[in-house]
Amino acid sequence: MALHRLTSITMGVPNIAETCAYYADFGLVPDGDGWFTTQDAGRQLRIVHAPSRRLVEVRIGVDTPDDLAAAAARLRRLGTEPSVDATTLTAYDRATAVRAVLEVTPRLVQNQVAATGYNGPGRAERTDVRAPGILRTGRVHPRKLGHAVVGTTDFESTTAFFRDGLGFKASDYIKDHGAFLRCSTDHHNILVLAAPVTFLHHSSWQVDDIDEVGRGAHAMLEDHPERHIWGLGRHHAGSNFFWYLKDPAGNFSEYYSDMDCIVDDQLWTPEVLEGAKGLFSWGPPPPPSFLAPEDLAALMTGAHSESR
Repeated sequence: MALHRLTSITMGVPNIAETCAYYADFGLVPDGDGWFTTQDAGRQLRIVHAPSRRLVEVRIGVDTPDDLAAAAARLRRLGTEPSVDATTLTAYDRATAVRAVLEVTPRLVQNQVAATGYNGPGRAERTDVRAPGILRTGRVHPRKLGHAVVGTTDFESTTAFFRDGLGFKASDYIKDHGAFLRCSTDHHNILVLAAPVTFLHHSSWQVDDIDEVGRGAHAMLEDHPERHIWGLGRHHAGSNFFWYLKDPAGNFSEYYSDMDCIVDDQLWTPEVLEGAKGLFSWGPPPPPSFLAPEDLAALMTGAHSESR
């Protein structure tokens, strides 16, 4: 596909200092200018001031300027006029005001991390030693940004903006409520959610394996149990292991591993999921605050402010 990765997101929050400290604890490396770096993909999170928490910008990698021209034509057919130069296209989703930037940039190549040391029936890959996962001592550092989830008051319009305009592909849908869209071989890079107000639901960050999901969450919760939201579990859409935590602005952040990878579009059939199946295959049930964050009413009335 012409789109090849989610390059970065910009998150707007009213409380920058506390939120930046949280993402440093989460394992992203601060660059000192509001940007945070992952192990494999560089500067992928920028935190800026906003009156209430929101997704400000998403940046998406494309291969050539011709890909920008093709996206510009699609957006114009939807009634959106983008700004285009030699290496970037910028367009705004009318419903959410999210700024989307397509940029000509190299594809990400990650070094292979072997899933070794996991024994199973008739398969002893690890003998005479303890599991590597319990011997790790360093802090967890995410490999890359996986996806962002945006709530929108116009589900059809925002879905069309990303899918039919920018060129994302649909992986799965939650009936009348969600669209899992990809701009890479990952199952989803953007999830569009129907919501009563525009907001950033969560960002998701890849780690090596289920041990890193657990170790990362354990470290985050050791002195801050109030950060816990939902986990450990395994999703159906995407199939990934997950654990969700909450930052000081109210956004959720997810450690994930083992995401579905869609290389051949012809071999993948999107499903329309209903009920709990769209959320998880196993794990504890999601708390009400995951489905409807506690500050939604404040966001709707504009009461969400610098006091957070």
